[in-house]
Amino acid sequence: MKTTHFISTLTLCLAILVAPAVLAADIELQPLAAQAARIISALEFLGEPLDAKTKTAIEKAATPDEIQKLLDARVLFVVNINPEMRVKVAQGTAKPELVENGWRQFLVKVLNESGTTAALRASSPNAQRLFNSPQGDVGSRWLDLQTFDAQPLRPTLSGLQVEYRIIQLYSRDAGKREAKVAFNVGQGTQDLGFRNEADVLFTAQPAPGIVFGVKDENGQPTTASFIIRDAQGRTYPSQAKRLAPDFAFHPQVYRADGEAVKLPHGTYTIEFQRGPESLVKKQTVTLAATTKRLDFKVERWVDPAKLGWISGDHHIHAAGCAHYTNPTEGVHAPDMMRHILGEDLKVGCNLTWGPCFDYQKQFFTGKDDKVSAFPYILRYDIEVSGFGSHQSGHLCLLLLRDQMYPGGDSKNHWPTLGLNTLRWAKKQGAVVGPAHSGWGLQPVAPGNNAPVSSKTSGDVRAAADTLPNYVIPPFNGIGANEYIMDVTHTVPGPTGKLVPAVDFLSMVDTPHLWELNIWYHTLNVGFRTRISGETDFPCIYGEKVGLGRSYVKLPAKWSYDDWCEGIRAGRNYVSDGKSHLMEVKLNNTAMGESGSEVKLKEAGTVRLTAKVAARLDTQPDPTMKTRSQSAKPYWDVERARIGETREVPVEVIVNGYPVARQNIVADGATRDVTFDVKIDRSSWVALRILPSSHSNPIWVIVGDKPVRASKRSAEWCLKSVDVCWSQKERTYKADEKEQAAKDYEHARQTYTRLLRESSDAPDAGK
Repeated sequence: MKTTHFISTLTLCLAILVAPAVLAADIELQPLAAQAARIISALEFLGEPLDAKTKTAIEKAATPDEIQKLLDARVLFVVNINPEMRVKVAQGTAKPELVENGWRQFLVKVLNESGTTAALRASSPNAQRLFNSPQGDVGSRWLDLQTFDAQPLRPTLSGLQVEYRIIQLYSRDAGKREAKVAFNVGQGTQDLGFRNEADVLFTAQPAPGIVFGVKDENGQPTTASFIIRDAQGRTYPSQAKRLAPDFAFHPQVYRADGEAVKLPHGTYTIEFQRGPESLVKKQTVTLAATTKRLDFKVERWVDPAKLGWISGDHHIHAAGCAHYTNPTEGVHAPDMMRHILGEDLKVGCNLTWGPCFDYQKQFFTGKDDKVSAFPYILRYDIEVSGFGSHQSGHLCLLLLRDQMYPGGDSKNHWPTLGLNTLRWAKKQGAVVGPAHSGWGLQPVAPGNNAPVSSKTSGDVRAAADTLPNYVIPPFNGIGANEYIMDVTHTVPGPTGKLVPAVDFLSMVDTPHLWELNIWYHTLNVGFRTRISGETDFPCIYGEKVGLGRSYVKLPAKWSYDDWCEGIRAGRNYVSDGKSHLMEVKLNNTAMGESGSEVKLKEAGTVRLTAKVAARLDTQPDPTMKTRSQSAKPYWDVERARIGETREVPVEVIVNGYPVARQNIVADGATRDVTFDVKIDRSSWVALRILPSSHSNPIWVIVGDKPVRASKRSAEWCLKSVDVCWSQKERTYKADEKEQAAKDYEHARQTYTRLLRESSDAPDAGK
């Protein structure tokens, strides 16, 4: 038995030395297929995906040999770890081609006879530290390398007999260069005779700087986003080692007119646009030695700013979450500004939060950041997240004059009761509201506090999929949870006058059914909280800033203060940027003007007018039809598509229910819509294209009576206060517990009174 094993091992080792593409035998299909799937995902993340034909073939492979043959074509190194954990290395069959000033990804095939689960390490005497070259023979240190060990891969070997890993190689230079690359799985595992090393002659393609000419629709210089891929689908510049302002978790880069991108000679497909208000355009280009410049012109399909609707994202970050290498620091204002410009986002609220607080706090000034250039403004403010009252719901604090809660100079001394944070912010005149509102507000099945799912009874599922619905959520998250109590309070403003404790609810970055439901209920009992759009970049959405937006109606000359005050007044609609609800008026009273209020002496009819626009591709996205409402993207105009058509519904909402509808063709054209709406009692009225855009309300006050639209909404709110208290009581510090109990009791009494006042009102929800 031992002799047979020795001969088998010797044969395998010899095969590695003379034929690196050796196929390991006697391995199981399922674990190899699972590992191959992770490799496919990792290569896609790194911007060097397998071609579609190879990917499909791997997914359909019926034997381990088929998978090995397909992956071996990308293998640059074959590593054998014998039963004694000695490592041998040979060159694989992949072409050793690199690119100047860029990273390439190759596979490493590991034949793991020892079953070790140690980390596979790579090194090279030709590697240098980027931007900090050591003294001496730097000419031979032209290479950098690293193994990719992050998700979806694992940091160590699996112990399987065969698995594939990824090595990333960077070339400082162009031309032919030889490098010695070694592997080991820990000290002492290198094989005798330097057989754990392989000498490889690389050819690095030159990457000349290609100047990008970038013009807007008027022929003026601008900034746009560019996704650059070669014929193999690889992304340039390589995502593997991008540095700010280019982010490694993006396929796109942003370039202003006259800036350059280093690209080797070859053929590329370049996809470019400037935010959701522009068309996605593609150019196929072939770069030769004579190519010095490429020109691009952005084409808009809509321009709300021409009518005074100014876009902004009130929730972005310059640091934090999984995307940044060092989340405690992050990037600086010029880097964030480039992304804002490239997405044509007029206002970016850059919120400092938990892990980056002590580093990023240096950028707060209470004024526009110096990188701002009208009409593009970047401002630093605060998200209470990762500290203070964050467990009862994160808070966006905009328009702060002072970023530090009294009593310290960091994040460690803030209140644990969100309302206390709001009291402090409101004294400064801040515009405030919960972040990512839907978290913790998903409907749950009665009696077991479990989220509604496919296993839940049909009646409960149906109820949970409507707006408004009356299923009580668990209030166990970090969204607009404590809001159910906070909204009942008024607090002193800068002059001492009492003002609402909450100005807005955040929309677009969580499922719309969860976000809108609590808003509809609190509007129905008479509160006047507005909504604002956010992305929570790069945490909930890392794709780009401005996926959730507010469009605020402003005069020709405006400021950040004006934009925030427009949110407070509700002079805005929220959108994914792919549909628009402009110039919403009731009887010529514009949304956000004159208190957003129309008065009638008695029940009657009001006329709603608006300019609306939306754009869908001519062909539906089939993946969206079966996608759950709780799956990303939460808001997207594609979800509003009617069947296989190119139409979307524009709905008038009265007290939470649609009362009128017009279907429009989502071809990008701006259209005038008119609705005559019957009002039989004091009500709130809004317009929506769900789930893509939603206006703020205009209130119709009949006979000077307040809005008490729904007894069931009042009951929902009252019950929700108790559920929220049951979840959040434990999060409040001992010295704030008494105040918290009083604040919640105030909310109970308020909703009890509103329930009593709503008892005789007709209820469309019954």
